[in-house]
Amino acid sequence: MTRPLLYSVCTGNSCRSPIAEGLARAWGEGRIEAVSGGLEAHGLNPRAVETMQEIGIDISHQASTTIDLGLLTSADYAITLCGDADERCPWTPPSVKPIHWGFPDPAKAQGTEEDMRNAVRPVRDGIGAPVRAFIEEIGPRS
Repeated sequence: MTRPLLYSVCTGNSCRSPIAEGLARAWGEGRIEAVSGGLEAHGLNPRAVETMQEIGIDISHQASTTIDLGLLTSADYAITLCGDADERCPWTPPSVKPIHWGFPDPAKAQGTEEDMRNAVRPVRDGIGAPVRAFIEEIGPRS
């Protein structure tokens, strides 16, 4: 049986979509294939890496990349994580189910280092809820 491909998309592929990819990989336990891409590549946000490490998930090996159109059009699901990506995400064939989970961009947070880290945590946790539900819909491990 082929694993469904979940493609997470946000504007810069620096925070929200790498978080979604990391959560899906870790929690999906091999039941799904998870990738991410951005309309642009802004570099992996170190605060996203740190806040994921807080919950035991390492995304430091992930790269901030632009959308791979070949992979996107062969995905089973394309999840946009911000309004910008939802509006500007490239067209996908009917075989790709579009899903939108909108979250604010924590990379735009300002203030102290702790303020900026604190802006990532609720987004990480907010993305976590639909990722868990998505994985539960796929069904149990074989």
